[in-house]
Amino acid sequence: MVRLPKEERISEFHLEEMILRTPDGGEVPLLEAVDLERGRADTSIERRDGRRVVTVSADVRPRSQAAQVTAELNAEIFPELANRYPGLSFSYQGRQADRTESIQSLLRGLLIALVVIYAMLAIPLNSYIQPMVIMVAIPFGLVGAVIGHIIMGYSLSVLSLFGIVALSGVVVNDSLVLISFANRRRQKGLIAPEAIKDAAIQRFRPIMLTTLTTFGGLAPMIFETSRQARFLIPMAISLGYGILFATVITLVIVPSVYLIVEDVRKLFATRN
Repeated sequence: MVRLPKEERISEFHLEEMILRTPDGGEVPLLEAVDLERGRADTSIERRDGRRVVTVSADVRPRSQAAQVTAELNAEIFPELANRYPGLSFSYQGRQADRTESIQSLLRGLLIALVVIYAMLAIPLNSYIQPMVIMVAIPFGLVGAVIGHIIMGYSLSVLSLFGIVALSGVVVNDSLVLISFANRRRQKGLIAPEAIKDAAIQRFRPIMLTTLTTFGGLAPMIFETSRQARFLIPMAISLGYGILFATVITLVIVPSVYLIVEDVRKLFATRN
């Protein structure tokens, strides 16, 4: 950094009277070499990776509308600014960047959890298809978690996604009980329709009791009104309502998919 001594940087007069040295060794006053114009200047300049950075912050009220504001910025405002100022780029930092990073990490964790669940089901069942039949309940659990947030008036948050990831491991329990019981019935000589029907009848009470007790255990947290527990409520909603909704679907969809798989097996066996 090259600059004048401090005593020569006190007022504008010193700047106007500054003498410049010419290439041939002569001297010329600054006002004869340049045109001075008053204006505004940045008090500080920030750079990142060698590029100048300007930070713009905002707080959306209500926060549930932040995603809509972000979508409108990406669709309309930022493309217009990029056309007007070539070389301009933008990125989200702060809370929005942390949220995006957390969501991406959770999605990777969910994918790993699904693979692990599939492997753990495939080994004892000795089948590659039946684990998929059992895991059919997982998407419906996600639907139940979203419906639960709508009913309770909460927006989806990072903690809601934590609950959804945990839900993917819990919601398969009822389907596993149903399919395991049907497999034992088939080992005793029953055909697939009779086996799955018998399993649905015999396991109906344990499945419903397991679901109701799980939801009942989460209910105090779901309906808690204190400010201290408020940040945990979305995770409890995802678990509670997801299990409740998935159980109802499990008793209808899983037996249907089980019979469809058996029909497809018979079809391929007949052709062979």
